[in-house]
Amino acid sequence: MAEATVSEEQFSCPVFLDLLKDPVAIACGHSYCMSCITDCWDQENQKRVYNCPQCRQTFSPRPTISKNTMLAEVVEKLKTELKAAVPAPPGDVECDICTGRKHKAVKSCLVCLESYCQTHFELHQKFRSGKRHKVTDATGRLQQMICCQHNKLLEVFCRTDQQCVCMMCAMEEHKTHETVSTAAERTEKEKHLKETQGKLQQRIQQRQKDLEQLRQAVESHKRSAQTAVEDSERIFTELIRSIERSRSEVTQRIRDQEKTAVSRAEGQMERLEQEIEDLRKRNSVLEQLSLTDDHIHFLQRLQSFSAPPESTENISVRFLFSFDGVRESVCQLRQKLEDFCKEEMKNLSGKILQIQLLSGSYDVAKKNIILCIWCNEMCLCGLRFKKHIIFHILYIIVSPLCPAFLKRVDFYKAHRSEKQGVL
Repeated sequence: MAEATVSEEQFSCPVFLDLLKDPVAIACGHSYCMSCITDCWDQENQKRVYNCPQCRQTFSPRPTISKNTMLAEVVEKLKTELKAAVPAPPGDVECDICTGRKHKAVKSCLVCLESYCQTHFELHQKFRSGKRHKVTDATGRLQQMICCQHNKLLEVFCRTDQQCVCMMCAMEEHKTHETVSTAAERTEKEKHLKETQGKLQQRIQQRQKDLEQLRQAVESHKRSAQTAVEDSERIFTELIRSIERSRSEVTQRIRDQEKTAVSRAEGQMERLEQEIEDLRKRNSVLEQLSLTDDHIHFLQRLQSFSAPPESTENISVRFLFSFDGVRESVCQLRQKLEDFCKEEMKNLSGKILQIQLLSGSYDVAKKNIILCIWCNEMCLCGLRFKKHIIFHILYIIVSPLCPAFLKRVDFYKAHRSEKQGVL
């Protein structure tokens, strides 16, 4: 290929800087593409003096040029050879014989320890055909295939030392070892390789199956979590509405009771004020009568006064009458519910820790979470409900979700009897 590289430089157009196209030779001996030299001389028509672009020799008149058929055939042949010898792209094995531009190697000789492009491989086969050189596809590992001690091909495998050696090493350092050809050892290793590949394929299939199951479990877990969120939102919305209704009811009952008590007290206050006014008037008349000096007038007037009527209504004012007991009951209810939620939360936390992606009942944990959060909401709402209302709400709504609630029935019954009649 060295000859082809030199020829490529010799048959390049000095103007076009590539292989000649329709080559022509002018009188000075230099060759150009017909279009290139024509364009150059067209620019010199006014001077009537024409130069060679390379050696500057002048011609007048303008020389007549024609295609050089023989030169064109040589250039076409050179193009064909260059197409067959493609330069080696980065990362490919290069021809060891090519000079200048290295071409891609197609074969490597394990005897000559060289790699060849197609052109040089044909020359190698032509001159080494009778020497039975072993060739292989082009490889960049020739140096790794050579014994660094004897510079020979590593064609023997030592099973004792588990390494590749050359024939010289096999006859010297490894002569007492178990040795076989590299081809025989490869055949043996390929059997184990196939077994290993079979196991790997089984493992890959199993892992793919596990991956698919895990992927499905993740999707199912996400759907379950989304369902739990939606259920929680719906349940909490219903509970909030129920609490708001109960709050309004309790507030209204407190206001009604306040209105009744105040109205009754105000009526009593009016009657007392009227009675006080009457008594003051009688006392004023008696005071004036006591100041008179006329004994007869005093006695006559005094007899005309009858005794004041006795009050028919016994008034007993409850100075401690207030709603402090309501607030105290609400605080006690809140404390007991908080204690209940804390205890249940400990049990729930243990159950939550047991929830795994591929095991456990997510729905049970979801219901327990909703229960405890709901109880906390009631503890923090700061409202006072009738105990039997709270008890029945909890029993109807909560007992299907948390069986442990049934054990708390006595607690709520005791709570109901403890503060019965506050409202």
